[in-house]
Amino acid sequence: MKRIFFIGILIVNICHAQDHTFQGEIIAGVSGYNGDLTSKLIDTKTWHAAYGANLRYQLNDYFALRLGLLQASVSGNDKYSSKPDFKNRNLSFQSNIFESTLCMEINIFSSETYDLYPYVFFGVGYFHFNPYAYDSNSNKIYLRPLSTEGEGLAAYPARKQYSLNQFCVPFGIGVKKKISSDIDLALELNFRKLYTDYLDDVSKTYVNYGTLLEAKGSKATEMAFRNLDGVIPRDGKIRGNPKKNDTYYYAGIKFIYYFNPGGN
Repeated sequence: MKRIFFIGILIVNICHAQDHTFQGEIIAGVSGYNGDLTSKLIDTKTWHAAYGANLRYQLNDYFALRLGLLQASVSGNDKYSSKPDFKNRNLSFQSNIFESTLCMEINIFSSETYDLYPYVFFGVGYFHFNPYAYDSNSNKIYLRPLSTEGEGLAAYPARKQYSLNQFCVPFGIGVKKKISSDIDLALELNFRKLYTDYLDDVSKTYVNYGTLLEAKGSKATEMAFRNLDGVIPRDGKIRGNPKKNDTYYYAGIKFIYYFNPGGN
């Protein structure tokens, strides 16, 4: 939160003397996740606080460009699943998200004509994540170095180690309300198309217990095989769903300030 507040102050300092086509935006809301560790499209149990800041340039009444930063959190946990097999699998994860985006925003109606109007946006983004979970002693364990599905191991050459920095495609909708000549409020829904299925460190199948133990040690096997029934799944048994990538989303209320609204 302190980081986002600092970014907001920086935006004000940069744009204070600029034309009214520049706006600073602060957004606060909730973020969520959908992937291998959720059984519903929208699961409120995965929601966490999210904060963001944008620098926006108004091209005309309908089009604007915006550069944005986001700090969010995501999580998933099999204990919330309604499916017995998932509950027994007993996997979980959490991750912080740090994201930058460049988007085109399009007003459905002219912002000069209407005080309340909807808009859509889309663009390109780049984000950092780092999934972790807690072991049986409540220690925080980062999962990527453990190769829980054999990523990067010689025994599984087709499974390359995934990157913690990825591109994404942001898109969404919003509705904006003019409050005064220099202030707007907006409600915005943000979605992400991702090109990774390892946001939650779960994607494909279990690997051989002995192979993982030899390559990465007992902590790796502890975090890879967490079944409640104590049965170690065989090599090749389904662990996740490789046919569908993970995603995250967020929704929030946005405060928008128009610098030098009089244009002087």
